[in-house]
Amino acid sequence: MDEMAVLIRYGEVALKGGNRHHFERILMRRIKEKVSDFVDPDIKSKGGLLIMDITKEINDLSETKKNDFLGRLRSKLLSVFGIDSISFALITKPNLSYIIDAAPGFVEQLRRDRAIGTFKVEAKRSDKSFPAKSPEIASKVGAGILKAVKNIGVDVHNPDLIVNVNVRNENAYIYEDRIRGQGGLPLGACGKGLLLLSGGIDSPVAGFLMARRGMSISAVHFNSYPYTSKRALDKVMRLKDQLAEYVGNFDVRTVNLLPAQMAIRSKAPENEGTILTRRFMIRIANIIAEEVHANALITGESLGQVASQTAESLAVTDAAANLPILRPLIAYDKRDIIGIAKDIGCYDISIEPFEDCCTVFLPKHPVTKPRLENILRSEEKLDISGLVQEVLEASID
Repeated sequence: MDEMAVLIRYGEVALKGGNRHHFERILMRRIKEKVSDFVDPDIKSKGGLLIMDITKEINDLSETKKNDFLGRLRSKLLSVFGIDSISFALITKPNLSYIIDAAPGFVEQLRRDRAIGTFKVEAKRSDKSFPAKSPEIASKVGAGILKAVKNIGVDVHNPDLIVNVNVRNENAYIYEDRIRGQGGLPLGACGKGLLLLSGGIDSPVAGFLMARRGMSISAVHFNSYPYTSKRALDKVMRLKDQLAEYVGNFDVRTVNLLPAQMAIRSKAPENEGTILTRRFMIRIANIIAEEVHANALITGESLGQVASQTAESLAVTDAAANLPILRPLIAYDKRDIIGIAKDIGCYDISIEPFEDCCTVFLPKHPVTKPRLENILRSEEKLDISGLVQEVLEASID
């Protein structure tokens, strides 16, 4: 019976010193939650590596079902933040004879799916008490493969297959490659943020990037119903569901901003409409963030992308905040943002042509370099606290 494990490597978690075990526990919990719908994983932490033994899950499966299981497990693990890379490995005893005997079968298994004419062996001796050093392990395992496997040669420069051997205290592991994961930090390791989720391209990407830095997510969506449609709200909920594939399930509070927008439109200078609306959004987000115990606000703003995202506009927006406003896209080009949106499956939803609250009453010539004193003077004409309360009471849940 073949024994098999997934070797799970973490990146920055290993740098956390005395807090490493805390981050490890969070990562292990996130992995178990991610795969709980089809496997109850046995995960152990061994010397800076997480090892998931999947022997019992695969050995009663047909080849087709085994490949389906491994593909599904791979997909799930590669969406978990904090995982730097994974490898599907054959387990054998930490004994050179056992490793030499196991390696040819490993190669033959891979040859069932593709042509492999050349190979090389790379060995790592994590257990420094192991009698053979890494070059000797690689040489003897390579010789064993050449002897047992037909029609195969060695190419140390450009092989079809690299056979990796990692000798550790508890076992030796034979695997092909390191499959790159999301990296970052385990979700939930770095507090909680309230995402201002618009329905466009940028804000889902901003939420994804902050979650990859270990921040749990809640969200608020502002609409201007009936100027924005129920279909636009449905689009946001589909974005939320897609984003949840990476950041986990999260709540979206929907808020009808129309009362504040109508007041701004009737009482404030037209060119200040965008920045005044933005400040109202931040004030309301402050309140919701406190309710959901968020430590920060998250937006999809990128410097200079639109009038409300100049340095001057961002400073005026920040003045309405009680919490830090995190802007992970601040230095990103639009093409880079689009690339991430496509990678996480949000782009096609984001570009569906529905109005949002930021475009309904867009000024023809919005101010790009607002001065805070002028904005505060315009806000004196508005019943700020009354409008905030009215907007919250008009929320659609």
